[in-house]
Amino acid sequence: MGSSLKTANFLMESRMRDAARGDVDAFYDLGVTYSTGTNGMTVDLVAAHKWFNLAAVSGLRPAQDARAEVACDMTAREIAEAQRQARAWLGTTRARAA
Repeated sequence: MGSSLKTANFLMESRMRDAARGDVDAFYDLGVTYSTGTNGMTVDLVAAHKWFNLAAVSGLRPAQDARAEVACDMTAREIAEAQRQARAWLGTTRARAA
């Protein structure tokens, strides 16, 4: 495994841990990663919308704009799936916190 791939994997794992703790900036960063394909990830608009949605409902204004921009390139079914995934994420993180 190349050094840059190890670094990218570490960064993603780190942001996912931060997201699991409810870090709004991590939500946004993950949205950017999935919408642009950075850090070795492939572009995944459903995942990007999910993360931007989580950041947006937490009050992060740039995430609201990014979510709308990503949605322009998605079907209604993809948006519905992203919303379902966001609700599921909230459900699992709230259950862990309880």
